[in-house]
Amino acid sequence: MNSVLPKPRDLQSLETVDASLAPMANPAVVVEDERFAGPAPDEDLTDDPLAGPLAPAASLLRFITCGSVDDGKSTLIGRLLYETNAVFDDQLETLKRDSKKFGTTGADLDFALLVDGLSAEREQGITIDVAYRYFSTGNRAFIIADTPGHEQYTRNMATGASQAELAVILVDARKGILPQTRRHSFITSLVGIKSVVVAINKMDLVDFSEDRFEAIKRDYEEILPSFGFTDIAFIPVSAKNGDNIAVPSPNMGWYGGRTLLAHLETVEPPTFAPSDAAFRLPVQWVNRPHLDFRGFAGTVVGGEVRPGDAVMVMPGGRASRVSQVYGPDGVVEAAGTGEAVTLTLADEIDVSRGDVIVAASVTVAVAQKLHAEILWMAERPLIASGRFVAKLGAATTPAIVRGLDATIDIHTFEARPASALIMNEIGRVSIAFDRPPVATTYEANRELGSFILIDPLTNETVALGVVTALEASETRQAATAEPQGAVAKLQTLWLGQAAVADPAHRRSVLRYRGVASLLVGFLAFLFGIGLLPALGLAILDLVLRPFVAAAFGADQIPPQQDRPDPTTVGDGAGI
Repeated sequence: MNSVLPKPRDLQSLETVDASLAPMANPAVVVEDERFAGPAPDEDLTDDPLAGPLAPAASLLRFITCGSVDDGKSTLIGRLLYETNAVFDDQLETLKRDSKKFGTTGADLDFALLVDGLSAEREQGITIDVAYRYFSTGNRAFIIADTPGHEQYTRNMATGASQAELAVILVDARKGILPQTRRHSFITSLVGIKSVVVAINKMDLVDFSEDRFEAIKRDYEEILPSFGFTDIAFIPVSAKNGDNIAVPSPNMGWYGGRTLLAHLETVEPPTFAPSDAAFRLPVQWVNRPHLDFRGFAGTVVGGEVRPGDAVMVMPGGRASRVSQVYGPDGVVEAAGTGEAVTLTLADEIDVSRGDVIVAASVTVAVAQKLHAEILWMAERPLIASGRFVAKLGAATTPAIVRGLDATIDIHTFEARPASALIMNEIGRVSIAFDRPPVATTYEANRELGSFILIDPLTNETVALGVVTALEASETRQAATAEPQGAVAKLQTLWLGQAAVADPAHRRSVLRYRGVASLLVGFLAFLFGIGLLPALGLAILDLVLRPFVAAAFGADQIPPQQDRPDPTTVGDGAGI
């Protein structure tokens, strides 16, 4: 065929393409194509009682299961997946085979194998790594983190808890409250989780005894004052048999509360929204695709931002305005907490990864030193004066542990003096930074109030911590971006920007200028000028001196240059 098919310019018009290809079509193929009706439609599942509507995204709940070893955490998650029809037929067949080979429940299905996928976990019957699973019901969607119970893997449990909103703490009905139960409860409280379910498991092994359930409940309530939980529920369950997991148990008629799944579907745990509405954006990446665009990308960790908002870049204190806000699909009118955005600024200022763009109307602290509670996760002990690399938000900076204030006794939850922290111990420390980052307390902002410590030699994460108090080296606040009236401008010019913002500094300026003007008038009186002219000269000096200083630039204080850090050696420097 000598003719060339015209190439369609609009690829979205499939009819045009089909028409152009029609002369080349084989008639037999066309007939066969018309006979083919495509795959059979899906079966109508509207009458299936288990096929509920999809849960709305806003109802997503992230929670963890934790507790001591062999308390049944993985079995509980496997049973939840099974009861909510989240296990496919092929997975169920595999579970039956694996239960015979690796199971620890005899002839019954070992639901823990649905979660424990590592060969080492199956061989030993334990959980080592954090396993995440997703399931949903008609009322809610869930993301579960199955965390290990062995003390050796406490660091993995803390990792899973750091992103959870609720914790299901399992207790073996036979063993009661164990040291690892206490440790996991304290870590849960440490990372800010307020909503907790204490699932007293393996009730079938204590003959579903109400007395045993009440005894464990009393034991746990005794240690509750040490935690910051605001919502707590006690539920007796048997994860292996499904008692009180999704349907009420006929074996525990004495329990009149809700099942575990019903509680998870309806509980509303306190959110981790920042305590104030101040906008904060840690810069994770400077987006520079070409010469005409420079954007600063990150996830909003507090407040809301819109084009035109006055902002300040910390820790440098450089002020500007937001020019545009870009979301995943382009320009947006506003962005709030949790949204990933790219901002462009009206001014060409230096912004790097680790800086924090904040609302100009909010005073922001740059932390030279902070106090924190940390979980030490390395095998070697922590001692004072240890040097590390701290990662706080998107900032990475050298840090030193200035003091080891105390360690927490996991049995009594009391602080006691300590000279070192060993692996899996929780302590209170004070940390100083070589390059002060922007930080808040953990209660004020979760992202800017938490950090990790990294060994600079091995690159191992040795500790995680939450900020409890700050010792700010300085606080900075951008000048208001709103237009000033004539009186306000004169006041700012006469007093100076620092005195306008700080009442204590303003009083000092007024005292100094008053005494200086009186001294000028007194000297004029001594040189023979009359009392009234001398008084007028003093008043004239008081009024005009600030404007004369401003005219010659004498009111400007040169920026203080940072002294070089002698412990930091750059490229090309001699050592």
